[in-house]
Amino acid sequence: MHEKFEFKLKATSGKARLGEVSMPRGTIRTPAFMPVGTVGTVKAMYLDQVRDTGADIILGNTYHLMLRPGAERVARLGGLHELIRWQHPILTDSGGFQVMSLSGLRKIDEKGVTFKSHVDGSTHHMSPERSIEIQGLLGSDIQMQLDECVALPAERKEIERAMEMSLRWAERCRLAFGDQPGKAMFGIVQGGDMPDLRVRSAEGLKQLDLKGYAVGGLAVGEPQDVMLKMLDVTLPVLPTAKPRYLMGVGTPDDILKSVACGVDMFDCVMPTRSGRHGLAFTRRGKVNIRNARHAEDMRPLDEQSNCPASRDYSRAYLHHLVRSNEALGGMLLSWNNLAYYQELMQGIRKAIEEGRFEDFYAETQEMWARGDIDPV
Repeated sequence: MHEKFEFKLKATSGKARLGEVSMPRGTIRTPAFMPVGTVGTVKAMYLDQVRDTGADIILGNTYHLMLRPGAERVARLGGLHELIRWQHPILTDSGGFQVMSLSGLRKIDEKGVTFKSHVDGSTHHMSPERSIEIQGLLGSDIQMQLDECVALPAERKEIERAMEMSLRWAERCRLAFGDQPGKAMFGIVQGGDMPDLRVRSAEGLKQLDLKGYAVGGLAVGEPQDVMLKMLDVTLPVLPTAKPRYLMGVGTPDDILKSVACGVDMFDCVMPTRSGRHGLAFTRRGKVNIRNARHAEDMRPLDEQSNCPASRDYSRAYLHHLVRSNEALGGMLLSWNNLAYYQELMQGIRKAIEEGRFEDFYAETQEMWARGDIDPV
């Protein structure tokens, strides 16, 4: 068992990196996909199932958990790991992204963010220090700085103001976090779609010598090529020996292309949210199970998968469940999607280890492009 937080870079293939984050609650194999457990639940999934798909770590949300059931209550109940029965690493985000999406219900200044709860309208104030305090009460293993995330497109002046304040907040979060053996606080690079601001943000955060670095403020409305360009200018500035986390991203295609840029960690609600709406991700690309063509198709989603949801249930049955709004439909498709995401990550890691990531990238893209109509 590792008593401290350590990142080991084990191999590279092009810019793609194979690594390992070791900490007291377990090892995270990177590149890693972290299922999102917003309010202490990965929606429509048992956490044992989430673990069985290959997840080493899940994500919890500071904003939602501070409102319900409350950070102090979670601490009294023994912490988030104990409450939700997940004894492996948990990363908590800072709540900055959720507060941004409240728009008219918030006010931001140097001290922090004052906002109204979307649950009951009550007023709350979250400073950088309070964000770290809440994450400490939850007991998460990796904690994120409070930042201001600007929706794109936005004026340069506004992007620069938010980026500079996020840098100042990072320093305050680092002081509040202190030295916690076995745990880590990550800084968040901001700067919107402005390459020079991204570089300035990354250089500023690097001075703080944090345990890891995230790239935030992407996948908020900009095209994929802009996101990849921002990664190309940002990642070379960040320390090679620290993990790099791209927040809130994304589709399997986003993940594959971002790994090719040098990203180590990902999270996104997409596999579970899509599953609840009838969309399956497979090695043959996306399958909209609502489509009439599946109504009498007794094939599974993927006969080669190790996941029971993908292998053992017919498309006809899944189609029926989804069209009937049965909860089981969303559960099975969420299970399939999370299993596919982890299968993709496993394939990526193996390809990097064998020095053939470029080939894997091309083969995967070709399989997706071929599609699901005439499977092989």
